[in-house]
Amino acid sequence: MIVIGASASNGVDEKLASLLNVELIKVHHKIFPDGESYVRIPKSLKGADVVIVQSTYPPQDKHLIDALITVDAAYNAGANRVILAIPYLAYARQDRMFISGEGVSIKVVLKAIKASGVYGLIVVDLHKEESLKFFNGKCVNVTAIPELAEYIKSIISPDKSMVLAPDIGALERAKMFALEAGISEWSYLRKTRDKVTGEITFEPVEIDAHGKTVIIVDDIISTGGTVVKGSKIMYEQGAREVYAVCTHPLLVGNALDKLFKAGVKDVVATDSIPSRVSKVSVAKAIARGIESLW
Repeated sequence: MIVIGASASNGVDEKLASLLNVELIKVHHKIFPDGESYVRIPKSLKGADVVIVQSTYPPQDKHLIDALITVDAAYNAGANRVILAIPYLAYARQDRMFISGEGVSIKVVLKAIKASGVYGLIVVDLHKEESLKFFNGKCVNVTAIPELAEYIKSIISPDKSMVLAPDIGALERAKMFALEAGISEWSYLRKTRDKVTGEITFEPVEIDAHGKTVIIVDDIISTGGTVVKGSKIMYEQGAREVYAVCTHPLLVGNALDKLFKAGVKDVVATDSIPSRVSKVSVAKAIARGIESLW
């Protein structure tokens, strides 16, 4: 097996190759004057099984195209089978038509990846795992929750903590995180989002947070608005401190500043997206995915 580090691998490729004790090859990547990408694999892959690591954080479109070109380059270099490992898969939140006439972005993206000819696809903490139905091939959604929970256990007291999901859709993730971290209490906020404006409102929820460390867990933190509101509610209900945990730290604009101003003590995330809050790696999760696909 050979690991290929594509244009947006963010060091995950190096950690994965080290974990698997296999060769790592970095692609030659450049941008032409007109903005188009050039990708070349500088070594023969004849007969090799290959894992390409390419995340699709902003600029999403560029990194998606680079992923597809890298798959083609791998086969042109003689690869036998190609697995594409995507630490952060963009466009996953538009997984259905919320308003009539919308395009279903994740469907388009997954069909394009399948059409590239990959043997299999690995994604990490996809927004909704059922979206993989659009791939129609070998694929697996792996989770970085064990690694995130292990990190949190090292800095908090589990017996004085609770885990909070920002909405009921994230409750299963929060429960899994709590169990991995040895925390016996988890709950959620009842959240509604306006389909047109995106404005978030919360229905009152009685949660006994008095004197506790509250860990708000979600898959993605983008603008930070949901976590900001959740943090304020928890402090109103007596929380001692609030942490935010996510796999994918998009942290658009001044999101991180907003979180800290809302009283969030720290943000813990993975390296699926480059960020100063990336404290754990998704490499182990991807390694588990490779084992399940071969």
